[in-house]
Amino acid sequence: MKRKGLIILFWVSLGTSLFFFLFFTKEKNFHNFLITLMISSMYSFILGFGNAFINDFLNKRFPWSETTGIRTVLSVVSIIIGNFILVYFCNYMNYVQIQKVATTESFFSKEYATTNWFMINIALLISAFLHAKGFMEELKKTSRKEVVEQKLIAKSANAQFESLKNQLDPHFLFNSLNVLSSLIDENPNQAQKFTASMSKIYRYVLEQKDKELVTVEDEIEFAKTYCELLKTRFEDSVDFIFDVKNEDYRRYVVPLSLQLLLENCIKHNFATSSKPLIIKIFSDNDTLCIENNLQAREQMKESAGIGLANIVQRYALLTRKNVFIEKSEDYFKVKVPILSSKPSTVNVKETDENESYEKAKKRVKELKSFYGNLISYCTIIPFLIIINLIYSPKNLWFYFPMLGWGIGVASHAFQVFGVGEAWKEKKIREIMDKQKNRDNGNLR
Repeated sequence: MKRKGLIILFWVSLGTSLFFFLFFTKEKNFHNFLITLMISSMYSFILGFGNAFINDFLNKRFPWSETTGIRTVLSVVSIIIGNFILVYFCNYMNYVQIQKVATTESFFSKEYATTNWFMINIALLISAFLHAKGFMEELKKTSRKEVVEQKLIAKSANAQFESLKNQLDPHFLFNSLNVLSSLIDENPNQAQKFTASMSKIYRYVLEQKDKELVTVEDEIEFAKTYCELLKTRFEDSVDFIFDVKNEDYRRYVVPLSLQLLLENCIKHNFATSSKPLIIKIFSDNDTLCIENNLQAREQMKESAGIGLANIVQRYALLTRKNVFIEKSEDYFKVKVPILSSKPSTVNVKETDENESYEKAKKRVKELKSFYGNLISYCTIIPFLIIINLIYSPKNLWFYFPMLGWGIGVASHAFQVFGVGEAWKEKKIREIMDKQKNRDNGNLR
């Protein structure tokens, strides 16, 4: 037990000893006060340490955040059995060993049954409150941990997305300069035309590279212009065929995806007038396909893999739809998803954060209401029991408010922790998680 818990037990012992000394002790002297303080301390520390041990043991073996249902059952069973044993032990030490007002036989007879039963109920109420408090603290820790993890994931995703986009600018420039360098030696006049056209294309690269998605129409227009540049260099060695459905033009793809894939085709295949490289760009079942006849050239050095890997990773950060790659002896094909809507990672995160905040706010309100009800029950019912036993011990009327209110508290607990809206949300979340795991398994 922590130092804070020991201090609380000390003040509880002092408070209860003063209460019993002032209202239930006939001879008010220092000796009787010490005896009262000793008895109160015995109850407080034995019950406190016993319940703390049970709670700590269950926290290690069955954490609230991981096994809520099992933990609830085990907590109820353990506090009933544990407090039954602890209260009987404390009462035995008090009445038989310290005050010596009862023998062992009379203590375990019906004579002290009411006293033991009363003390067990008080201990159970206090223990239930302490376990509920422990659950609340565990819930807060888990919630804070989840919030921190989600923020880290969001920051990591944003940083990764920015890093991927920043690859596009130098990558395009490097490859274009390589083409220009080759043209200067092969055909200076074509190199001049290439330089003029490259400036127009590079402007598009600068405008679009920071966007998450662009329309298929814009990407196709850019790809056609880029293909004209490639034709400037390779002439009849490369041929391009565009066959994209008109209805797909207003949909979205990752910017510069076609340019990167066209570069891959040129980079990994040889092209001659006798064996031209034929590249087809067409749409098929919500995908934009780039296909070329396979004429693989020997790689002098290992490829950096920026182009295709960049597209795959950017799509992974925006959608669950995968980029598909098909390869045979005759052709190589890449299929990139065409998206109907234009998602925004920032807006999605902000919406999720707002929804999470509202749900958390609602949850805290529900928990606050329940624990307020529980605290009131644990405070008022023992007071009513004490009044009943003092002024009318033969007429035990405290059963009615204790049972009636207790049923209300139990019902409230089921609404907050077990059934009702919270239970529905929990089940919906479980089903969604299972579906998500199933979908991820199918994608792999």
